Amino acid sequence: MERINIFVGSSQIATTRLLVAATSFFFCTQIALAANKTSKPIVPAVILFGDSIVDPGNNNAIKTIVKCNFPPYGKDFIGHVPTGRFCNGKIPGDLIASSLGVKEIVPAYVGQNLGAEDLLTGVSFASGATGYDPLTPIITSSISMPDQLKLFAKYKEELKNIAGKERADYIIKESLYVVCSGSDDLANTYFITPFRSAHYDIPSYVNLLISYSSQFIQNLYQMGARKIGFVGLPPVGCLPSQRTLGGGLLRRCVPIRNEAAQLYNSKINAELQRLSRTLNGTLLIYLDIYTIILDLVQRPSVYGFDVSNKGCCGTGDIEVSVLCNPKLPTCPDDTKYVFWDSYHPTERAYKIIVDNLLQKYLKYLY
Repeated sequence: MERINIFVGSSQIATTRLLVAATSFFFCTQIALAANKTSKPIVPAVILFGDSIVDPGNNNAIKTIVKCNFPPYGKDFIGHVPTGRFCNGKIPGDLIASSLGVKEIVPAYVGQNLGAEDLLTGVSFASGATGYDPLTPIITSSISMPDQLKLFAKYKEELKNIAGKERADYIIKESLYVVCSGSDDLANTYFITPFRSAHYDIPSYVNLLISYSSQFIQNLYQMGARKIGFVGLPPVGCLPSQRTLGGGLLRRCVPIRNEAAQLYNSKINAELQRLSRTLNGTLLIYLDIYTIILDLVQRPSVYGFDVSNKGCCGTGDIEVSVLCNPKLPTCPDDTKYVFWDSYHPTERAYKIIVDNLLQKYLKYLY
């Protein structure tokens, strides 16, 4: 949803909350009506690559400490089950797929015994804590972006076995691909460890990320993808963990980390425009999440939130993954929090973010 410039007065805030809720309801209704105009969904499948934002549980099946298949994760998910989603409930891949009429949730691909229908309608290859920088998944023992493409190649063969070559080719060509990665490269590999910052300044490191990001898109195109939504970086310096690590005693947003994310976003947007001119027949869309997340952080009350500088889990300052565990308390009402843990938004915040993306970009899928 677009920005609503109302700041003062409790009655005005209450009115604004009603407007936000009404707008969201109207928009979701329009999506449902649009999806129902035909006998089939807008796209046949939703296929995801990236990091913890779109990882529904691939990390459960690999040797890494970056996991969340335990409470309190999943407390608001279907059946209150911790599936490996880094959230209290559904994550963006699920919300996108359900909004497009494809299916309610997008399953993890790794370590799963998926049925034919699951495979035909899309999966996620994403791995929490990975990145475009090849050093990032080495540090965290996550699935690298190139290795996610190898999994995709295996998935394509399974599709052919299930549906036959003609239908499999159709699914691969017409599906929506969402690529969401890069925040771990900046937040962890560059700003926390010394491995890259000792050799690269911010502009040169961003250029390194752009090179790897561009190559990933080109490789995905060569493997058959034609409708690609490429997610930019959030305001990394405003994530609760980054406030704690670099925001001083007052835990303010860290300007240099936000500026690095903005530089990446500007450069990758330009690179995607360049690739759109060279990759024939490709719908390649830059998905801006920076703007809406920054607005959620700076003006939480407009969206009905009370807290935007801490997560709901534990102290909310640093807990994420294994540090957010069953021994810690959670906030009384996670719908009042923008962030679930110190790194990831709550399901309610994700719904607002995804609604914002669909409102801006859904028209390009028709």
